[in-house]
Amino acid sequence: MDNLRRCDWCGNDPLYIEYHDKEWGVPIYNDAKLFEFLILETFQAGLSWITILRKRENFMKAFDNFNYKKIALYNEAKFDELIQNAGIIRNKLKIKATISNAAAFIKVKEEFGSFSNYIWKFTEGKPIKNSWKDVGDLPSNTELSECISKDLKKRGFKFVGSTVIYAHMQATGMVNDHIVDCFRYKQV
Repeated sequence: MDNLRRCDWCGNDPLYIEYHDKEWGVPIYNDAKLFEFLILETFQAGLSWITILRKRENFMKAFDNFNYKKIALYNEAKFDELIQNAGIIRNKLKIKATISNAAAFIKVKEEFGSFSNYIWKFTEGKPIKNSWKDVGDLPSNTELSECISKDLKKRGFKFVGSTVIYAHMQATGMVNDHIVDCFRYKQV
């Protein structure tokens, strides 16, 4: 094992470490990737992130590589297929939310030119750099995540509460919540 200082939440799990070291907190401006994380965060609500990471490939296969255009067109037969898929989280409400969120995502893209333009306007297009000394200092939500959550809900999104949105902001680099001693803090 290397001697790099990391955020404590990733522990010793190789999958968590890889996610922490390569993805978490890296600013994402690509609509397809932003939608992927929105799906994953939706399914993560009430569960641990490691559970979602372990099923990420299954989600990718089940949801047509997170193609929001295809997902928005899912019918009852596809819904039934997803409910039977043991490789994903088989929560009816979260699956329905993913389908309706894909349609809402497309509407936001049409209005703003891209979902990225829409979501990043909340931070003026650049990450918010926090300075947490301990992982216990990280908030689970903020006034900004509450504001984004309310706006998304007005636009028809579901399962986008303030905590889900803050996790999305962390994952997609809208906020840099690596602790200051973490080797990734200055990198992202």
